[in-house]
Amino acid sequence: MELRHLRYFVGVAEFGSVSRAAEKLFIAQPALSAQIRQLEEEVGASLFVRLPRGVRLTQAGESFLEDARAILARAQQATVRARERQSGQRATLRLGLVPSTTHSVLPGLLQRLRDSGLSARIEAREMITSRQLQALRNDEIDLGFARPGEGSTPAETVAAIDDPYCLALPAGNPLAAAKGPLALKLAAHEHFVSFSRYQEADYFDRTAALCQEAGFTPDIRHEAGQFVNVLALVACGLGVAIVPASFATLPFGPVVFRRLGASRFKSQLVILRAQRQVPDDWSLQVSSLAVAELTGLADRLAAGLDGSEAGVFGQFNGVLGL
Repeated sequence: MELRHLRYFVGVAEFGSVSRAAEKLFIAQPALSAQIRQLEEEVGASLFVRLPRGVRLTQAGESFLEDARAILARAQQATVRARERQSGQRATLRLGLVPSTTHSVLPGLLQRLRDSGLSARIEAREMITSRQLQALRNDEIDLGFARPGEGSTPAETVAAIDDPYCLALPAGNPLAAAKGPLALKLAAHEHFVSFSRYQEADYFDRTAALCQEAGFTPDIRHEAGQFVNVLALVACGLGVAIVPASFATLPFGPVVFRRLGASRFKSQLVILRAQRQVPDDWSLQVSSLAVAELTGLADRLAAGLDGSEAGVFGQFNGVLGL
């Protein structure tokens, strides 16, 4: 078994199609099919279920995919580390990011890295929290900015802040005019914009739980797979959405964010780092800067949630009606 076999397998698994993978991998489809069959024979297990259109991983294939990704990541990292060791300086920072943090955390972290003079080549990957945890354990990323599930604090957590739930409303909505915490039950009659359940199942379920706690079932009329698209639909006046307060850092002019009243459900934003790593000085410096940026976001959120117009919310077109 060679690394190219693993690359072929991962390509087919990710595209769900031998023909599409062959096109992207610049290999003839019959040759790729033969390589996959040989790999299955060597592994001693069927890795794919062949469908009329495309393929689907078997349980054995899902397990093999996790290990194959880890092996390929380690192989790539071995080359990078060897070069960095020869130069005497680490330079690559591999980040995992839940989508909203590309706006709320990443710009500030990059600025802190520049200001510190710390040399770092950034490799950023957008991924959900569960995928980040897997990537950390496979040594695919160095740090992750994630949103753990309700009541869950991963062992890899090195810092965490509260990121309170808010209701995002079109600026013209009557509920947008008031100040202070909003009782979610007042929005029971509204149409809701939700994250697509197949992409953000955990967050979809949390939204439903918050509404259930408030005594109603949300009338979900619209769904989107990306945070910015959720807010875009709200900005168009199509409905309201439950989002973390840090979403107010996104530049959406006609959207107002109202903090939700007391709830047993909490929202957190955390930094994750692999436990098994023994951090060197470079890694510790990077982690320190990441924690400082997360803490800074917490301070800006607190200022915004207290009604201050001098906080981060005043720097964007978004309106914070809290």
